[in-house]
Amino acid sequence: MKDGQEVTGDGGGTAGNAARPKRADARRNEKTLLDAAAAVFVRAGVEAPVRDIAAEAGVGTATIYRHFPTRADLIIGVYRHQVEACAEAGPELLASAPTPYEALARWIDLFVDFLVTKHGLAGVLQPDNTGFETLHAYFLDRLVPVCTDLLDAATATGEIHSDVPAVALMRGVGNLCIGAENDPAYDARRMVGLLVGGLRGRD
Repeated sequence: MKDGQEVTGDGGGTAGNAARPKRADARRNEKTLLDAAAAVFVRAGVEAPVRDIAAEAGVGTATIYRHFPTRADLIIGVYRHQVEACAEAGPELLASAPTPYEALARWIDLFVDFLVTKHGLAGVLQPDNTGFETLHAYFLDRLVPVCTDLLDAATATGEIHSDVPAVALMRGVGNLCIGAENDPAYDARRMVGLLVGGLRGRD
């Protein structure tokens, strides 16, 4: 198929210097697919048709299946991709936001978007408890230190007065997001904003 040929990174070339650009292209193509899948999953859930993801990415469905043979493969790929995006965003926001508290608030917004996708993961991986536990450990290892750094920075500037550990804050945000995708009347982001606002405390 044409779109199968578009992303081939291991075909026919014999020169070593030809292989490197193909691998780089394959990584870029995969990132494009994961970005598209994440956007569709946030809008329509993890059971969204593959054709919708293909349309979002501007490729054929065969391209999706070449990279991710099963829906579970695709969801796990999106999960890891979003975890890495959240992890990388923390330091970037601390460097660019007006204040550490603003960086924390913006990061929590990104975290909420991630949770919308994450909530569908447990059902997809239900038969594979080991795989789910591995991903959960990866999630904690990558994101708890980032959230801790944001909280510490906001505490150091006096913007927040809180001894709430990062893992507890993240769990609270997660609990506020549960079921939001099934209830249009429930504004999870507003509730999360109230929670984060409460970290400021009062003198």
